[in-house]
Amino acid sequence: MASMLHPSQGSNPYNLKPGEVSSGTTIMAVPFSGGVVLGADSRVSTGTYVANRASDKIAQLTEKIFCCRSGSAADTQALTDYVKFYLQQWEVESGRPATVKVAAHLMRKICYQNKDNLSAGVIVAGWDPVGKGQVYNIPLGGTCIEMKCAIGGSGSTYIYGLTDALYKENMGKQETLDFVKKSISHAMARDGSSGGIIRTCVVTEGEVAREYIPGNKLPYGP
Repeated sequence: MASMLHPSQGSNPYNLKPGEVSSGTTIMAVPFSGGVVLGADSRVSTGTYVANRASDKIAQLTEKIFCCRSGSAADTQALTDYVKFYLQQWEVESGRPATVKVAAHLMRKICYQNKDNLSAGVIVAGWDPVGKGQVYNIPLGGTCIEMKCAIGGSGSTYIYGLTDALYKENMGKQETLDFVKKSISHAMARDGSSGGIIRTCVVTEGEVAREYIPGNKLPYGP
């Protein structure tokens, strides 16, 4: 998996050093009136080779907080493991569930302190009693921005216009879920590094509902 790729001129469009490989993904998270919807494709690629076609890029940090991963699979798996461990400690010491904001800023701190050694762009999203449904985008470098519609990965470059056109504030759960599915399916159709199935996760006060949409049933089209 990878965050946005930046093509450069020349015969090596991704400016790779010998022995390195490029990879890609599409991740997305959108809050709605009662919670958040997270979504991701499932393709893990190394250059032109698909290493895993059914990867799960939505990692659970706490009961109601999740993280969409893009970048180096090894880096983002290590990051989510660290953050999950620290949040468990925080909840034991404080005696209350961690908030989405705490999880996002903990992720931001680790990403920023190790920005020269990590290739990781993540979206932290979830529900808590304080801020309700929230989405924080943490791109390469460790910036942390709360957003109403966060997209990431190489596939996101193909759907900025689509998400700008379709996004509406105060959408309901089903409308938000349909919006996420359609956006990711369009990114998968255009980006060769994104593909497989779509995995989604809906987080509200009363439920955590995960779903997958197989590749032959993607909601691609007008």
